[in-house]
Amino acid sequence: MYSKKEYFRHSLLFLFTLIATTLAGGEWVYGKSVLGEGESLLTVEYFLKSLAFSLSFIGILLIHELGHFFTALHHKVKCSLPYFIPGWLGFLGMPSIGTFGAVIQMKGFVNSRKKFFDIGIAGPLAGFVVAFVVLVYGFTTLPEADYIYTVHPEYADPDFQGFEEGVFEFELGNNLLFWGLGQIFADPERMPAMSEMIHYPYLFAGFLALFFTALNLLPIGQLDGGHVIFGLFPKVHREISLVAYVLFMGFAGLGLISPFTPIEDLMLYIPLYLGFLFVCFTKSGLGIQSRITLALSIAAIQYAMVFLFPDVEGYHGWLVYGFLLGRIMGLRHPEVTGTRQLDGKRKALGILAIVLFILCFSPEPFIFK
Repeated sequence: MYSKKEYFRHSLLFLFTLIATTLAGGEWVYGKSVLGEGESLLTVEYFLKSLAFSLSFIGILLIHELGHFFTALHHKVKCSLPYFIPGWLGFLGMPSIGTFGAVIQMKGFVNSRKKFFDIGIAGPLAGFVVAFVVLVYGFTTLPEADYIYTVHPEYADPDFQGFEEGVFEFELGNNLLFWGLGQIFADPERMPAMSEMIHYPYLFAGFLALFFTALNLLPIGQLDGGHVIFGLFPKVHREISLVAYVLFMGFAGLGLISPFTPIEDLMLYIPLYLGFLFVCFTKSGLGIQSRITLALSIAAIQYAMVFLFPDVEGYHGWLVYGFLLGRIMGLRHPEVTGTRQLDGKRKALGILAIVLFILCFSPEPFIFK
């Protein structure tokens, strides 16, 4: 079915991605890099230790993509082998997780609501099961509390008063499932703070898996969540996708323009922001006038929210993903013939997918200070 050249290409990309995520794991978990010196150097020993992160994380992504892959084969829909995209940026001095994700390319025409639904939901459900197991294992096998001193020996210094002003700080933002599993399975005396979670390979890998699961399950366009909504609500999926995208962008840009910003700055920021929002609705299927109206409405509501609640702020990091959704991927789902309802089992799985999205979604997944 696939040529030797295809197997070789996809295997090579997988290998490069595994190496890249292992290098990234060494940086996050142990604070060591192949570009470091002395104690900060990533040795062979720590490279092998970092495999705990990379194998867990890449393994979850692999199961996710294989869920799509085998379901597509079951429905006789032609598709590519999983493409893994390596993305280690340590040589640029930038933090990364070693990959930009993994995808499969659909090569066959799909003219069935049931097939779209099955292929779309199989990936997140398969990946979630493995992520759940990895997280439970991570929470039940937490090392002793003094493990953190091996990564941050300065914490053991009684005179340590915290990092100096200007030092980069980073922590993970919680979600309902991650928090709940920690409450159930973790020893409270060993439970690390969210700012230290990156030093625990299984927990960090599991958290990233939940993050990507939530991204894929957004009920927008041709994302996995879009396929689910397309199957569950055949007559109103366009409206649901558009409303979900508007709410997503509304939260993402909240606080970006503020009545408390100097007027000379607002005169520059507002036109640029309105232009950005207008471009984000390029592949919404809406006319120019509707796109202008939406951009103005979103900006006006955000401006009013900040006026009424000065401390309110969204997560601006979502704007990049919102741009990719609205400008590159599109907000509309391909149509199929007919609006035949799914059977009861598939409807139950669709509702489960919506629940998983709510449990896995982090409003602020990565907090930079």
